[in-house]
Amino acid sequence: MLLQAATTTTQTVGSPITAYWPVMIFFAVAVIFPVLPIILGRFLRPIKYEKGKMRPYECGIDPTTEAHERFTVRYYIVAMLFLIFDVETIFLLPWAIVFMGDDFSFTKFALVEMFVFIGILIVGYYYAWRKGALEWA
Repeated sequence: MLLQAATTTTQTVGSPITAYWPVMIFFAVAVIFPVLPIILGRFLRPIKYEKGKMRPYECGIDPTTEAHERFTVRYYIVAMLFLIFDVETIFLLPWAIVFMGDDFSFTKFALVEMFVFIGILIVGYYYAWRKGALEWA
């Protein structure tokens, strides 16, 4: 009787290829998703380009200088400061997630560490401000 019950409860899942259907569907969507807009754009965009269409566009202002104009060093300093402060700000998210945890002893340590981190960030910002790195004129 027990042997008969065990044999009747087994089910056939199907061939081994059915396990790969989700992967195949995902692959098809991954190929179609970027290719479809390119193909649709080819048929929907205007084919005739006029002189006004081929001009460089800079925020609605007509370009008055050449493309190889020299930039001041101040532009690169501001760009580097932005990257530094942006990367440092990214470190605040994991800290906030850990700080919301249940281990109160760790959260005290994390709070002190974040005050030190933000203090260093403020000192660096003040230094850049006093050196005039944030002024455009």
